[in-house]
Amino acid sequence: MSMKEEVISLVEATHQAAAEAAKMSMTIKSHILTEVSLRIKNEKESLQQENLKDIHSGEIKGLSPAMIDRLTLSDKVISQMVEGLEEIAAFPDPVGEITGMWVRPNGMRVGKMRIPLGVIGIIYESRPNVTADAAALCLKAGNAVVLRGGSEAINSNLAIVKLFKSVLNEFGVNPNIVNLLPTTDREAILHILKLEELIDLIIPRGGEELIRFVSENSRIPVIKHYKGVCHLYVDQFADVDMAIKIAVNSKAQRPGVCNALETLLVHKELAPKFLPKVSLELNKVGVALRGCDISRTIVPEMDMATEDDWHAEYLDLILAVKVVDSMDNAIKHIAQYGSLHTDAIVTRDYAASQQFLKEVNSSTVVVNASTRMSDGYVFGLGAEIGISTTKIHAYGPMGVKDLTTTKFIVLGDGQIRE
Repeated sequence: MSMKEEVISLVEATHQAAAEAAKMSMTIKSHILTEVSLRIKNEKESLQQENLKDIHSGEIKGLSPAMIDRLTLSDKVISQMVEGLEEIAAFPDPVGEITGMWVRPNGMRVGKMRIPLGVIGIIYESRPNVTADAAALCLKAGNAVVLRGGSEAINSNLAIVKLFKSVLNEFGVNPNIVNLLPTTDREAILHILKLEELIDLIIPRGGEELIRFVSENSRIPVIKHYKGVCHLYVDQFADVDMAIKIAVNSKAQRPGVCNALETLLVHKELAPKFLPKVSLELNKVGVALRGCDISRTIVPEMDMATEDDWHAEYLDLILAVKVVDSMDNAIKHIAQYGSLHTDAIVTRDYAASQQFLKEVNSSTVVVNASTRMSDGYVFGLGAEIGISTTKIHAYGPMGVKDLTTTKFIVLGDGQIRE
């Protein structure tokens, strides 16, 4: 069997299973996800053994520390996977929900009912926890899913999908509701992206190169975010201690992820007081600063920032710093250089916070909290299928409801059109 035939065969099996996925009861879906969470908890050591194979292979290939971090199924990551699955299992079933109903002058009732999307293709890199998150969210929303992970996580992904399939079999459910493409050859992605009659939506997760490749080659609708150039604006009315704490956490808590801070904007009135203090704390955790001319007059140790730095998603312990004249200039900078992912403000001024919330149109806008809080798990979604910076069909962290659509339903009593 050729690679193309292998891909088509697997996707056709998933497509056929989608009808069964759409009809599954809330009780069965919840029981399956609860059982999967228990298996992951009980089989943690065997999953980590498979994950170690991927880590060792990645180290030999010279993967960056940020990539190794994304790849690792640590105790904390597995614990979050388990908690996420339990939370998703407990959610109300979105399928069949009536989202609105109104009566027309002729007495006919018109409404909208939530339904699954069908078959979702997830193309992703590194993070094996995405395998569990994506499978669980798709299943809860009544969808079937085709997963295509990166070569660096193949052993971890196979182990997680094997566990899912085992549980589906035990509940008498078609195991093809969750499928993983076993090949990591990029040619397979091209074949997947041409199957618009079998797959309803593609969601890529990974680096900008992968997402652009998927977007440029897909015949299927794509929900994407290219990168996370996240900003923190420290207003002239900010609490300095709070701003330092938020800045350090946003940048250094986990620098290799898409909601990590990349550019720090500081109001000129607060900069002389704030920048020396925050620079000291950032230096303590190994962050290298690249500043504008004004920033460097206040903290001369900063390297000079260039135009490229305002566009940069470093995914590393590097931070661009710019002093701005006003809130308006901060918002203009974000509009010019941001990526519509996550942007935050620290301020004690209510009017300033409201202006920022209204005028910054990123998928997540934060007041007085870390950019790292922009996450489906943190938001109470159980997990996320991805963070969309595409304003159509979903925007921001995508949970269960974002994996459904709505259809019109009409309830009549003999009405006909004259």
